[in-house]
Amino acid sequence: MARVRSSHEAKQALAWVKKRGITVEVGTDWCAKSGRVVAGETIRGSWWGHPKSKEIFTLRAPFAVRPMSWVCRLVDGKITYVHRRLWPALVRLAQRFPRARLGAVTEVHTASGKHEVQVSRFPNWVPKHVLAAANQLTEQAALSQLSIGAAFYLRRR
Repeated sequence: MARVRSSHEAKQALAWVKKRGITVEVGTDWCAKSGRVVAGETIRGSWWGHPKSKEIFTLRAPFAVRPMSWVCRLVDGKITYVHRRLWPALVRLAQRFPRARLGAVTEVHTASGKHEVQVSRFPNWVPKHVLAAANQLTEQAALSQLSIGAAFYLRRR
């Protein structure tokens, strides 16, 4: 498996995801590409085709694991990372999305070495303290917690 050149790259990527709040593995008009930190450039299409795809795969591991991020298919059905600081806001706004997009996606390595994707249905995976925090938010307060890009995306649905 490829190694990230430095722990600085991993910290930089984690800080970027935390600041951004919501990001996707493959970019959309308003979501930056999560592989950009490693690639040093905008990735067109699938990051798997990029020469640094193994490094990108290795780097995504820390923020693809709860409790750091909620991995789902929120944005256009693509793998989306939602930093934990935004969980209550998105749980509060859950009625704006198809439930299937809110399922928690986990990638499991099988004994044969294959990657298997498992999905925990929403809201079964949501911790009780997050549900409680979501119930305390108004819809407007939840929208205001999101980034400008995310708020725009949610309003247009």
